[in-house]
Order: sequence, then structure tokens, then C-alpha cells
Amino acid sequence: MARIIAVANQKGGVGKTTTCVNLVSALADMNYRSLLVDLDPQGNASVGCGVNARELEVSALDVLQDECGVAEAMIHLDTLGFDVLPSNSDLTAAEVSLLQVDEREYRLKSALEKVAHQYTWIVIDCPPSLNLLTLNALTAANSVLIPMQCEYYALEGLASLLETIEQVRNSVNPGLEIEGLLRTMYDARNNLSGAVSEQLFEHFGERVYRTLIPRNVRVAEAPSHGLPVLRYDPTSRGAMAYLGLAGEMLRRNRKRHAG
Repeated sequence: MARIIAVANQKGGVGKTTTCVNLVSALADMNYRSLLVDLDPQGNASVGCGVNARELEVSALDVLQDECGVAEAMIHLDTLGFDVLPSNSDLTAAEVSLLQVDEREYRLKSALEKVAHQYTWIVIDCPPSLNLLTLNALTAANSVLIPMQCEYYALEGLASLLETIEQVRNSVNPGLEIEGLLRTMYDARNNLSGAVSEQLFEHFGERVYRTLIPRNVRVAEAPSHGLPVLRYDPTSRGAMAYLGLAGEMLRRNRKRHAG
């Protein structure tokens, strides 16, 4: 049965989508059956995998509205070695339509339960807000991976995300864990990055990944080619970092099961 990870942060521009695409790509490269769920109406994760978001006949919207299953809507990306449940701007309609539905926060969970046995990892790209789509992701997930930049306002945003996770735990998903905090777009020359990094370790200890995702031009260029950085430039610092993240996550997971 798949481990389902929601990648969430209500602050935009922290490398959330980049992390989803490249983490799934790294896991696929390690021969794990992996599914990327694009739950952001911007559809950037889909585009970053080379999917033409404008031409989708079915998408995450149809799955959430119970008009088709994940198996019908997902796309197998032969060249990348993983599957994607794509989305586009139509997904904004789900926010309105789901308001009329009973148990609306369980829609994604129910849909993923039907395919979870086919995968080892399912990674969900959440929108940059704490809305009904994000709630669906947090209800369906085993854990939350939080990407964040080491900057002044990062810790403030983190506090409200942790509150939301706690609320979800107390209401619809008592088993929800924090998978880890990932420092993205890291610039070692910046004193503030080091200071915020220290604070994170002080407050969250082992929950902070040792792996750092550096600022890297190849990571920024890759989505415009519809490729993860591991395919666009596998020898770049960014590609090496995401492989390192996948490895660290796998080691943690083995430790969790052993414990």
C-alpha cells in the first residue's frame, strides 16, 4: 500500500511544485511505482512533467466530482517512469461544487484508496492556500512534507500551517504526521538562511531534512522544457539534491517501519 505524502505550504514561491515533480522523479528513478497528484488549479506540476494542461479530457476535477476514477484520469509518463493525475484551471470549480457535497473533505481519500495498492509512493501537490483542496489532500495523506525558504517570514507562515495540520488531526485524519521540513532555494552565502536554519533545527530537530535544495538555475529552467531536473540536467546540483532528498526520505521510512 502506498505511502501518501501531501506537499503543502500556504506561502507561494517556496519550491513546492518543483519539489513534488523532482521527488517523484527521483523515486521513480529508484524503481518505486510512484504517482504525482496535481491538486493545484495552476496545473504547474502537470506542465512540469510535459503534460498539456489545456487539452485534458479528464483531470483531478472529474475525480473529485466522482465523475471518473484516478485510473481513468491519470496519465502514464513512459519517458519519466511515473504516473500523474493532472489538473488545470478547471479545478477551481471543485471549490464551489464540493461545498454542496456531504463528506466533501474525503473525496480524494476515497479516490486514492482504489489505486493505492498499485503504488509505493503517492505525492500530492497542494495549492498555495489552506482551502478545501488542501483539506482533501491532508485528509488523504499519511504525512505532510513542508518545503520552505529560509527567510524572515517563513516561520510565521509555518505556524499557521502547523495549526491547520493539528486541526485536521483532531477532526478527519488522526494519523496525519509531519513527514519533514525541507529547506529550499538555499543560499549558503546568505547569513539569514543560516540563522533561520538554526531556528528550524532548534524547534523541529530531526523533522528538518539534512538535505538542502540549493538555488540552482537548472532547477528553474527544467519546467519550461516539461521535464524534472533529473531528466533535464542529471548532473546539476539541483538534481543531486533531489536524489539526496529521496534517499533521506527512504531511510527515514525504513527506520519508521523498523521502530
